[in-house]
Amino acid sequence: MTIAGLDLTQEQILALLTTGRMELTGQSMIGSNYAFLAILDNGVRQIQAVYKPLKGESPLWDFPNRTLGKRETAAFVLSNWLGWNLVPPTVLRKDALLGSGSLQVYIEHDPNHHYFSLKPAEIDRLLPAALFDLVVNNADRKGSHLLFDAAGRLWLIDHGVCFNTEDKLRTVIWNFAGEQIPRALLADLTRACAVLSRDAELFNFLHPYLTIAEIKALAGRIQSILANPIFPFPPSDRRAYPYPPL
Repeated sequence: MTIAGLDLTQEQILALLTTGRMELTGQSMIGSNYAFLAILDNGVRQIQAVYKPLKGESPLWDFPNRTLGKRETAAFVLSNWLGWNLVPPTVLRKDALLGSGSLQVYIEHDPNHHYFSLKPAEIDRLLPAALFDLVVNNADRKGSHLLFDAAGRLWLIDHGVCFNTEDKLRTVIWNFAGEQIPRALLADLTRACAVLSRDAELFNFLHPYLTIAEIKALAGRIQSILANPIFPFPPSDRRAYPYPPL
């Protein structure tokens, strides 16, 4: 995994996120949950990261309390396992400064380069992102949750409201509705489906962050996609777009 501006391997980044000396340098004032910018330092290298403490999460009626950071981490674990590498390296760190929470490497990006400013050729690159949101049941894919680093690589952030057992897909990316899902991506999902049963490899990777019911629901969504490999159309019986969209 290559991140523009960071001459580090994924393993080095994850080690810094997990054990590096942590210093808070700023706080985001946007959104209902606490989020901080942090520096992680091991005495040789340092990185910036976004820190979301579990105790800083606002309660939601449809998600268990203090689980959003776990879902952020689960999204990285799944993306990484599939080989899609769409989510920046993320860990759940229990000894963080304000208590247990998710730490995700910060992606330097142009905030004016988002879904609503994309050119047609860039929209075509969002197909794996649209499939990932379908798989994880993303309830809040806003236009600003798509980042492009200095090298032009696409990253997906903000997965705190994913993996619900009920259908909650809300996204701005409905561009591929009715289109066939590529075989290569279906092959990755087939591999995942085979190891999501209890005590299997991917189940064990996800279980620290998701309940058994949520992992079963994930497996069920993948099975449905494999049985009917077509991108769905926006539902008419519930809200299909996030608010605000950006």
